Amino acid sequence: MLSVHQVGLAFGGTDLFKDISFLVNSGERIGLVGRNGAGKSTLLKLIAGHYAPDTGKISTPTGFKIGFLTQDMPPKPTTTVWEEAASSFIEIKKLEAQIEAWNEALATRTDYESSSYMTLIEDLTHAQEEYMMLGGYTYQADMERVLMGLGFLSADFHKPLSTFSGGWQMRVELAKILMQNNDLLLLDEPTNHLDIESILWLEQFLSDSSQAVILVSHDRTFLNNATTRTIEIVLGKSYDFPCPYYRYLSLRAEIREKQRQAKANQDKEIKATEQLIERFRYKASKASFAQSLIKKLDKVDIIEVDDEDTRSMRFKFPPAPHSGKVVVRMEGIHKHYDEKHVLRGLDLELVRGQKVAFVGQNGQGKSTLVKILAENLKHEGSLEWGHQVQLGYYAQNQAEALDGSKTVLATIEEAAPEELRKSARKLLGNFMFAGDDVEKKVSVLSGGERGRLALCQLMLNPINLLILDEPTNHLDMQAKDVLKQSLESYEGTLVVVSHDREFLHGLANMTYEFKEGKIKQYLGGIEYFLEQRKMQSMREVELQQDVKKQLKADAAAKNLKDAKAPKATREAVKVAEKDLRSAEREEKKAQELFEKAHAALDAVDQLMANPVEFKKVSSEPDFYARYEALQKESERTFGLWEKASAELERCQKAWEAIAP
Repeated sequence: MLSVHQVGLAFGGTDLFKDISFLVNSGERIGLVGRNGAGKSTLLKLIAGHYAPDTGKISTPTGFKIGFLTQDMPPKPTTTVWEEAASSFIEIKKLEAQIEAWNEALATRTDYESSSYMTLIEDLTHAQEEYMMLGGYTYQADMERVLMGLGFLSADFHKPLSTFSGGWQMRVELAKILMQNNDLLLLDEPTNHLDIESILWLEQFLSDSSQAVILVSHDRTFLNNATTRTIEIVLGKSYDFPCPYYRYLSLRAEIREKQRQAKANQDKEIKATEQLIERFRYKASKASFAQSLIKKLDKVDIIEVDDEDTRSMRFKFPPAPHSGKVVVRMEGIHKHYDEKHVLRGLDLELVRGQKVAFVGQNGQGKSTLVKILAENLKHEGSLEWGHQVQLGYYAQNQAEALDGSKTVLATIEEAAPEELRKSARKLLGNFMFAGDDVEKKVSVLSGGERGRLALCQLMLNPINLLILDEPTNHLDMQAKDVLKQSLESYEGTLVVVSHDREFLHGLANMTYEFKEGKIKQYLGGIEYFLEQRKMQSMREVELQQDVKKQLKADAAAKNLKDAKAPKATREAVKVAEKDLRSAEREEKKAQELFEKAHAALDAVDQLMANPVEFKKVSSEPDFYARYEALQKESERTFGLWEKASAELERCQKAWEAIAP
C-alpha cells in the first residue's frame, strides 16, 4: 500500500534521515518511536506529502487516501461540533442531494416507458448502491458513536465549535479523520488531549478498524495496545520490529546484546588475525600465508551494533522540608464558569506523604481544582493550609508560558535564589542543556525542551507539596522515566493530573475520580481505579441485559396473545418462501463473487508483503493501476454481497412472521 524507499532529508546541512525504508500493508498498525527531535513528526509529514524528501521515494497506489492528525491544527470557524464532524462525509452529502433531486424528478414523470426515464432509474439505482457502500445509511449513527466515544455529550453536538477549548477542537479533528474512508491514518500524539476513558475507546476503535495506522505517542500503554508493529527512528536510521511496543523493548535489547557479543567475538578474531599477519608477513617462508590472511581480512563484513541514543536527564527532587500532618483541608469548594458548575460543594483533605492522582474526563474539574490549590483561581468555600507548606506547581501550559524572549540560562538564573545562580549551568546540564544550548532563546525550543526547562525551574526552591498538571505532555519516554523515578523517591506530598496510565502505574497510592462536579475517592493507585471502573462497567452491562430479558419476556407474552389471530393464507406463505429461496441464491452468488475478488487482491497483498517480490512487481508500469482495479472490484463485490445479505435477512424475517 505505502512504500518508503531509501528516504533521506536534511535541515541546515545536517541529516535528519538517511536511507529510511519500509512498507506499510493494508490493516497494519505501526507505532513510530524515538527520542524527541528524532524526526517522527517530520516523517509523518513526508508521508502525508507536506514535505518532499531530498533523496529516495514515497509511493502509494492511485487514489490512496491518507488522514493526518497533526499536533498543531488550525483554529476553527463557528460551525457546530456536528456540522464540523459531518464535513468528513462530503461524498455522501453530494450523493444525498443527487438522490433527492432524482427522486423528485421521478415523482413528476409519467413517461414510464421512455429511454430517458429508464436511464434515470438506472442512475438512481447506481447512486443508491454507491450511497450504501459509502455508509450513507449509517454515517449519522457512526458520527454519534465516534463523538461520544471521544467524550462529547449529545448536548454538545449543536454547540459552536468556537466555544470549546483547543483540546476539544482537536477531538473533533480526530473524529473526522477516524470517520473518513482513509486507507492510512497518520496520528501524531492523538492522546495528548484525551482522558483515560477516551484513550481506552480509541484503543479499541483502532484495533477493530481495517485501516492502516502509523502512530506517534509517548503513552506506552496506548502504543502497546493499539499497534502490532514498531518502527524505531534512531540517529537518522530506522529499525523495524514486527511486534507491539513492550515486546519491541525486550526484542531490541536482545538484538543489541547479540550484536555486541558478535562484534566482540569478531573484534577478537580480527585482532588475532592481524597479529598473525604482523608475525609472518616479513618471513619469506610464510609470506604467501600472510598474504592470504590479508585478503581474508579485507573480505570480512564488519558487524555493526545498531545506533542507540543514550542521552538522558539526570535529576532528583531535593529533600522536602517537613510540613504539618494535614497539608491542606478544603471544604464546600464551589466553582462555576457562567452557568456551568464545574465543582459542587467539594471536600478534600491531603495528608503529608500522600501521592494522589486526579483522573476523569476532560472538563470535569481536575485542572480547576489544581488551580485553586495553587491559589491561581478564585472560588467559593474554605481552603486551609497546614503548617509550613511550601508549594511547587507545574501548570498544564507551564512549558508554553515560559518567556520566549529570554535565553535558557537567563530563565533559570532569574528564577533561582542567589546561592543557586552559580550552579545554573550545571543544573541545566542535568536537564540535557549543555554547552551553547543554554544560550538558545526559549522561543526556538521544541515542546520537549520547553517541558524539561519548566521542570528544571521546580528544582530551584525546596518544596513539600508538589502539584503537577499533565507534566508528561511534552516529554519523550526516557524523560518521563526519569521524572517518574524522581517522583517515586520524592518525600513530600504529590498531586498529579495525568491521563498516562503507564506513568501513573505504581506512582500514586490514592486516586480521585472527577465526575459531574463531585469527586470519588479510590483507596489505591491507577491499577485499582481501572479495575473498579471495569467492575462498574460490567454491572452496567448486567443491568442492560436484565432490561433486555424483560423486553424479551414482554415480547413472548405478546406473541402468546397474538397466537389466537388467524394464520396468513397459504398463498402468502408460498410467495414468502419463493422470495426467501431466491434471496438465498442471490446471497450465495454474491458471496462467491466477493470471495473470488478478495482472493485475487489478497494474493497481490501477500506479494507486496515480500520486499524482494514487491520490488520486482512495483517496477511494472501498470502495477498500481492493476492493484487499484482489484481493490475496486473487491469493494464493489463486497457491496453487492452486503446488499444481498440485507435482502436475505429481510426475506427471512418476512417468512418467519407468517410461517405456520
